Amino acid sequence: MVSVEVERTTTGWAAKDPSGILSPYTYTLRNTGPEDVYVKVISCGICHSDIHQVKNDLGMSNYPMVPGHEVVGEVVEVGSDVTKFRSGEVVGVGCLVGCCGNCHPCKSEIEQYCNKKIWSYNDVYTDGNPTQGGFAGAMVVNQKFVVKIPDGMAPEQAAPLLCAGVTVYSPLHHFGLKQSGLRGGILGLGGVGHMGVKIAKAMGHHVTVVSSSDKKKVEALEDLGADEYLVSSDSSRMQELVDSLDYIIDTIPVFHPLEPYLSLLKVDGKLILMGVINTPLQFVTPMVMLGRKMITGSFVGSIKETQEMLEFCKEKGVTSTIEVVKLDYINTAFERLERNDVRYRFVVDVAGSKLD
Repeated sequence: MVSVEVERTTTGWAAKDPSGILSPYTYTLRNTGPEDVYVKVISCGICHSDIHQVKNDLGMSNYPMVPGHEVVGEVVEVGSDVTKFRSGEVVGVGCLVGCCGNCHPCKSEIEQYCNKKIWSYNDVYTDGNPTQGGFAGAMVVNQKFVVKIPDGMAPEQAAPLLCAGVTVYSPLHHFGLKQSGLRGGILGLGGVGHMGVKIAKAMGHHVTVVSSSDKKKVEALEDLGADEYLVSSDSSRMQELVDSLDYIIDTIPVFHPLEPYLSLLKVDGKLILMGVINTPLQFVTPMVMLGRKMITGSFVGSIKETQEMLEFCKEKGVTSTIEVVKLDYINTAFERLERNDVRYRFVVDVAGSKLD
C-alpha cells in the first residue's frame, strides 16, 4: 500500500458562476493521507440537485464548482492505513466525503444526518480546501466514504445507484418496508422514481406509479415493470384506490397537494417525501389523524446502506435506465434534464472524455 504525500492536480468541468455553464478547470487535489483512497474516475451520474447547486438556486454555492456525486472509479493508490480497498478495485463515492464521527447519527451509522457532514462538492474539507466532485479525472476520498462496486456491475450502471438508488432503498430499509407482498406507490417517474419502481419490484412489492398525466404509462408498465398506473386527476380511479397502499415514495421536487395521496394510504401508511421543495406544503390534519398515517422524509442513505443496496441490486439484477454522454455534452445534458428530457438518468463517461 502506498501513502502519497505530494499534491497532484486534476482537470474537471466546473461552474464558474450562477449561469451554471460548466467548462474545464484544473485544480489541486488535497494531500493523500494514510486513510485516503486515490480514485481515477470512470463514470459519474448527473443528479437534478447538481443543477440547483451550479445555478445557486439554494443561495449557498461557491465557485469554481465541479459537481457530481454519483462517482464510480478505479482505485489507483491507497494510504498506509487503508484496509478496505486495494489498487485496481472499482469503487463508488456518493454525496458525502466527511462527517464529525462523534454525534449520535455518526455513532449510529447514519452519517448522512450529521450536522457537520461534508458534501462531495461545494463544501470545505477538514484541511480548509474546497471539495470538488466527480466530473473530473480523479478524487481523493477517506476510505470511510468509499464503497465497493460489486464484481460484474458496470460502472455506468452503478453510478446512479449511489444517489438515486440508495435514496429509495434507505427509507424502505429504515421503516421496515422491505418484505415482499407490500403495496407501494411511486409518485413521480424521474431519476429517483424509476429506481423506486425497480427496487420495490425487486423486493416483491405491488407497485403503482402515480402521475399527473398518462404520458409515461406505457414505459412505467412495460419498460419498468410497474403493476398499475394511476393518473392523479382521474377522480374515479383515485377513489377506487383509497386505503390501498402501505407507502408512497414522493419524488416530486415542486409544490403539490398532499391530501389526494394521503387518501391512498392504508392505516399506518407512510408518505415519504424526497423532493427538495422550498414552498410550504399543506394538508388538513384529519387526513393523517383518522388513519394514523405518517408524513415523513428521508435523505439519501448511509455508507452501510449504500453497500447493502449495491449488493441487493447485484443479486436481484436491478439496473438503472441511463443515457451515457461525454463531458463535452454536459451542458446540453443539464439543459435537457431541466426539461425532464431524459430516460431516466444521464451518466457521464468521464474516462472516455477529453477533460481539457
